[in-house]
Amino acid sequence: MKQVLSWVVVLVLAGCSVHPYPGVRPEPAPQQSAPLPAQSAPACPVCPEPAPIRPVEPLPTVSAPSAAPFSAAQWSDLPAWQADHLDDAWPGLLASCKALRQPEMKAAWAETCAAAQALGDKPGTARIRAFLEERLQPQQIVNADGSREGLITGYYEPLIHGSRWKSAKNPVPVFGVPDDMLQLDLAEVYPETKGLRLRGRIDGKKVVPYWSRAQIEAAGEAFPARTLLWVNDPIEYFFLQVQGSGQVQLADGSRVRIAYADQNGHPYKSIGRWLIDKGELTLAQAGMAGIQNWARVNPQRLSELLNANPSYVFFREEAANGEGPKGSLGVPLTGGRAIAVDTRMVPLGAPVFISFAMPDGKPVQRLVMAQDTGGAIRGRVRADFFWGFGAEAGAQAGRMRQQGRMWVLWPKGAALPAVTM
Repeated sequence: MKQVLSWVVVLVLAGCSVHPYPGVRPEPAPQQSAPLPAQSAPACPVCPEPAPIRPVEPLPTVSAPSAAPFSAAQWSDLPAWQADHLDDAWPGLLASCKALRQPEMKAAWAETCAAAQALGDKPGTARIRAFLEERLQPQQIVNADGSREGLITGYYEPLIHGSRWKSAKNPVPVFGVPDDMLQLDLAEVYPETKGLRLRGRIDGKKVVPYWSRAQIEAAGEAFPARTLLWVNDPIEYFFLQVQGSGQVQLADGSRVRIAYADQNGHPYKSIGRWLIDKGELTLAQAGMAGIQNWARVNPQRLSELLNANPSYVFFREEAANGEGPKGSLGVPLTGGRAIAVDTRMVPLGAPVFISFAMPDGKPVQRLVMAQDTGGAIRGRVRADFFWGFGAEAGAQAGRMRQQGRMWVLWPKGAALPAVTM
C-alpha cells in the first residue's frame, strides 16, 4: 500500500486517506469565499519535490496468505449464541437488507432477505434464531497467519455544545466541504488506487495535496468553506472529528447532528501516539480522558498537539431525529449492534457474531451488523464496535482495545465473500 501511495502522490500530487464515515459526499452550499492568504498557510508537509513524470515501476508480487480467510463453524461454536437477545439485532438486519448495494451481496442475500422481510418487524428471538440457523452458516474469520483473534476497538457518537454564531464562548468553526477541494478518482487508469481517497486542489496548472489541518487552522475564517456552526471546545471537537459524527446542543436546548461529509485526504495520525513519543504521557495514560486532561493543563500547546494529525474532517448538518448516525452502508447505526469492518474482508451489510471481553472481564457476545468502515480498521479479524450516543457510550468506547473473535453468518449454498487482502 505504501508503495502504491508513493507513486500515486508523484503522479497526482494528492494525499490519501480513509475515515470512519466515508459515506455520502454532498455538494457544498454555494458561497463566495476569499482566497487563502499565502502567509497564513505553512508549506505542505507532504508535498513531493517537483519531478518529471516517469513510468511507474511494477509493484512486487505479494504471496497469497497461507491461511484461508474463512473456516466453517457450528452454531454451538458461537459463545453464548443461545443467550443473545436477537430481537435487538433484527431491525439492523432488515435495514441492511434494504441497503445492500454490491451486486454480489444482493445476489447472495436475495432469498434470505426476502424471507426475513416476510417475517415482519418483531418476530421474536426464538423465531429469529430458528430462521438464522436454518438459512445461514457461521464462518469464523481467520487471520493470514492462521490465528483467530484480532483487535476490537470501540467508537460512539459524542455530544458537544455550540451555537449558530461565533462568540468568545464558541470560537471553533465547524466547516462544511470546501469549495476548492477536488475528489480524484484514478481507479479506472490505475486499479491499484481503488479504495484510496485522493483529495487535492488546483495550484496554477498543478493538482497538489489539499490543505493540512495546520494550514486550515491558520487560514481561519478565510478558509473557503461554509461554516455550519461554532462550537466551544477544540479538543472535544477534535475527538468528534475522530468519531466521524456527533450532535451539537445549541443554547436554546435544541440539538443538530453533524455527520461526516468528506476529509482533506491527509492520513490520520494519532495524537495519543504523538504524546507518548514526546514523553508527555505513558501508553496507559494516552486514552481519551488522559489526552483531554493533558490539553487542559497545556493550553499553550494545544495547536501543536492537534496539528500533529494532519487529517481534517468536514461535515454536513442533519436533524437529530432520535436515530443513530448513518454508517457507510447508509443506514442508522444501532448502539451495541453495529460494527465498522475492513470491507476487503467483510462486505457491508453482513451479519457478524462477535465475541470479546471488556477490560473488567465482562463478556460481549452478540450478533452485530457490519454497517460501517474506518480508516484504522484494517485486517481480517478487526472491528470497531459502535456503542451508541453520549457520555456513557464514550466511556465504554474509550476503554476498549480488546482481543476478540468474529464469525460471518452467510447464506447456505452461496459463494463466500471475495477477500481482497
